[in-house]
Amino acid sequence: MSTINHIGVLTSGGDSPGMNAAIRAVVRTATYHKKNVTGIIGGYSGLIQSKMKNMQSHDVSKIIQLGGTILKSSRCPEFTTPEGRQQAYESLQQAHIDALVVIGGDGTFRGATAFGEQFDFPIVGVPATIDNDIYGTDFTIGYDTALNTVVQAVDKIRDTADSHNMLFMVEVMGRDAGFIALNTAIATGAETTLIPEIKTNVAALCDYLRYERRKNKSSAIVIVAEGEDIGTTFEIAAQVKEIIPEYPIRVTVLGHIQRGGSPTCNDRVLASNLGYEAVMSLLRGERGVMIGQENNKTVLVPFTDINGKHKDIDHKLYEMAHILSS
Repeated sequence: MSTINHIGVLTSGGDSPGMNAAIRAVVRTATYHKKNVTGIIGGYSGLIQSKMKNMQSHDVSKIIQLGGTILKSSRCPEFTTPEGRQQAYESLQQAHIDALVVIGGDGTFRGATAFGEQFDFPIVGVPATIDNDIYGTDFTIGYDTALNTVVQAVDKIRDTADSHNMLFMVEVMGRDAGFIALNTAIATGAETTLIPEIKTNVAALCDYLRYERRKNKSSAIVIVAEGEDIGTTFEIAAQVKEIIPEYPIRVTVLGHIQRGGSPTCNDRVLASNLGYEAVMSLLRGERGVMIGQENNKTVLVPFTDINGKHKDIDHKLYEMAHILSS
């Protein structure tokens, strides 16, 4: 076992349901092994500004069911600079913190990589983002909850689409990754989905929608990932309207509703497992790695293997979604 006695924990980047469950697991695992734990308030910004609080087991009681993050989060441009990271390092030294658990996504891990290399400091990452776009893990914390939130919303939109014979284009989050869009399309029986990984042809989309109407489908749902490269959902809808003027079209942007809410059982269990393994890995002397899960087994993935890599969608699922919607 390592000589680490004091672990800091922070959440960074966009919030995702299950972050609190991961914080709880980190605090209670460290406490069980008689290690001090400090929560860093506001991500890397809080680290630079020395916004910290000591945490005990009772501090994380009754938070496993809460969305968001009790430690708050932020984007921190200062942490991308050597000077900003130097300030963060000095804060850790003053607080006598030996190691860090960082909970977040791609940007969080890039920051952790730079910090670990600059100061040879032990850091372990826990993947938490609704986008599910982190290379090296099958699922990220918050993804399952976001999917369920989107599915419930689309099911309700379907009622109105059917009642008024409308085409709804529903924009979902995912930045440059189509995981939410693709799986939502399958789960809701959407007529089609537009994702960044598959180039969209608006003319072909319109031909398909016309074909759907010829089959006596009077309404349609199109799920659009927000990172679609041919334009915003509103712009795509305008292009479709020009080609199919007779089809009443509405756009719904689900936005930040996808990030909130009580985490599902899957996200609570995943977050608990990854938070626990993060502490255990640090105590075994691991550093510069993300704790992921592949094929239901915990894996340790070096940050250097994650940075700059894009996790691809399962193209068979895309084909299946098309066939099942026909």
